[in-house]
Amino acid sequence: MQIIQPRRLHPWKTLWVLAVLVAFFIYLTRRDTPGPKHPSWTGKTMGTLYSIKLADSPFTAKQLDAVKTEVDEILRELNRQMSHYQPDSELSQFNRSTSTEPFKVSEPFARVTRFAVELCRRSDGAFDPSIEPLINRWGFGPAGRAENPPTKDEISILLATTGCGHLRVSDANELQKDIPELHLNLSAVAKGFGSDEVARAILARGASNVFVEVGGEVAALGLNAQGKPWRIGIDTPEPHLLPGESIEAVVQLSGKAIATSGDYRNYVEDEQGNRLSHILDPRNGYPIRHNLASVSVIAKDCMTADALATTLFVMGAEDGMRFIEAWEDAEALFLIKEADGSFRQAASSGFSQFTQPGI
Repeated sequence: MQIIQPRRLHPWKTLWVLAVLVAFFIYLTRRDTPGPKHPSWTGKTMGTLYSIKLADSPFTAKQLDAVKTEVDEILRELNRQMSHYQPDSELSQFNRSTSTEPFKVSEPFARVTRFAVELCRRSDGAFDPSIEPLINRWGFGPAGRAENPPTKDEISILLATTGCGHLRVSDANELQKDIPELHLNLSAVAKGFGSDEVARAILARGASNVFVEVGGEVAALGLNAQGKPWRIGIDTPEPHLLPGESIEAVVQLSGKAIATSGDYRNYVEDEQGNRLSHILDPRNGYPIRHNLASVSVIAKDCMTADALATTLFVMGAEDGMRFIEAWEDAEALFLIKEADGSFRQAASSGFSQFTQPGI
């Protein structure tokens, strides 16, 4: 009987087979898998939460991870520039400086400040990014609640250190104050700007249907998972209600943004039990006290919606309505508290195009 010996592979063929097997193993372990069709995630930023939803996402799993990383990097960088809580932020450094020489800042910081100063001018001071000293003294800043409210004399002294007329923003992205005590606070506009920047970055990566919310300020682009405009609820402005627990109106948005300002989330009570809003009137230095409970603004971008919502809340329903009717490409819904505790809606002339009936 003849014994047949197994055929031995030539060494180079053995190496070739091993190389193929190794390459195949690497492919199996490293290949990208399809991502979820409608992904969503949340995170923390700017002392609040952010939420992102995508519909009909074009991203693979690894691409989606890269998107999430970029989102966190964008928000972290905006915090580094404009946070009034971080002592090493550009804004905090500007506030500590007593120099009246030009102060170089990042381009986004300069862009947001330029917009804030322009809105201050157009609103005759109803919106003013320079009231940081008053915000702190009333107990709504990084140091927390104040033991006692400021006196009339204290408010007069602090008002003398505010005013957007004391601030200039150059084309070279330099801020310059003409009084050493001038401080900035961009909390009424930075979250909206953050929503815009995140949405722009995700669109640039190839997505079409994007919903971004930062601290309640929403940018809604494209369509939702049902192929319809994104639906956003406007809360009943009662402090004892959780977000989404009771809805006054629902809007449908595509390619727009919405922001809401009110006195029902962040406030303190004085000795008489009166609610003191965290939103101050820059013109007199006192918390807003009127029957406007909240105002929601729809605009072409979230930075504008965010800042306008604060502006209109300061103005009140009557003056605010006149102001928003004269503002191009923006609409508003005012929720006015009646004597019996109910809420009356007053909407600008074009707001109804965004409303969703049948709640």
